[in-house]
Amino acid sequence: MTYEEIVDKVRFTFENADAREIFEHIAIQVNIMGEGQGAFYIEVADRSVVVEPYDYYDRDGLVTGTGETMIMLAEGGMKVAEAFEKGLLTYEGNRDKLATILTLKIKKYCKKTKKK
Repeated sequence: MTYEEIVDKVRFTFENADAREIFEHIAIQVNIMGEGQGAFYIEVADRSVVVEPYDYYDRDGLVTGTGETMIMLAEGGMKVAEAFEKGLLTYEGNRDKLATILTLKIKKYCKKTKKK
């Protein structure tokens, strides 16, 4: 899997999330280790979610994990809490902001529903 494939799947999953109940600004950077290595961010602002393939220097938190873990999360093969419990993801930063972003109702990535 490539960095672009990982970002594409995470982008589809989060940018289709329901953020209508989140009224604060949240920026979480995600660092991918190993295959598909790179960084991207998930930002909630104006009650919508954006995923972009860049570092976010003034972020609220930093999630680190493998590309494989990110794909499993995007495809619904694992829940985020489970990934943290198993040590597949680590987090540094504002835990309240992470908890808020985890309340998003996300749509699982699926090749059949992917936008062209």
